[in-house]
Amino acid sequence: MGLIQFTRNHDDLSTDKGFQFKFYCDKCGNGYLSSFQASLVGTAGSLLRAAGGLFGGVLGQAGNSAYEIQRAVGGPAHDSALLAAVEEARPNFTQCVRCGRWVCNEVCWNPERGLCSECGPKTEVEVAAAQSAAQVDQIRQKVAAKDQTKGLNLDRPLVARCPQCRAQVKGGKFCPECGAPLAAASSNCSACGAEMAEGAKFCPECGAKRGG
Repeated sequence: MGLIQFTRNHDDLSTDKGFQFKFYCDKCGNGYLSSFQASLVGTAGSLLRAAGGLFGGVLGQAGNSAYEIQRAVGGPAHDSALLAAVEEARPNFTQCVRCGRWVCNEVCWNPERGLCSECGPKTEVEVAAAQSAAQVDQIRQKVAAKDQTKGLNLDRPLVARCPQCRAQVKGGKFCPECGAPLAAASSNCSACGAEMAEGAKFCPECGAKRGG
């Protein structure tokens, strides 16, 4: 038997019952499962184990021996099953002549370029991706151009968790769980910067309301 091609990226799912393989795309990882091929030795081993269970003795021992041998899942029968599975899966894949990878025809092969979609990107996919990226960039620019701080007191330090009970908070002056103040009151006027006495509601210099 000659060398078997197209076997780099696959799982051998064979058991003592038979042979089965799963082949994967080298690019996206899509998997294709081959048809199950029953093993004659495995079938015989199952019959011997059944007979051994009924009658015991030599038949039971023979069944166990066949089962243990077939567990190795190797030899000409395995190679023939692998070759058949490769030929079954091959139509779903194409090898890129530029990078050498076997890629799935459904997603990663670009028939117009005769290359995988990484070596020869699909034009319509790249245009759609570029349009989407440009749209997101424009959205970010428009959002950045607008005032997103309206209604926020930027002079008062904000905390994400209460310094007392560690509860998560979403703004406000007091913790909704324990009632502790979330930030110390400013000692300076937010309008003119003048120092304000503790408890003062209005600035003595400009008349602005504390925290206004």
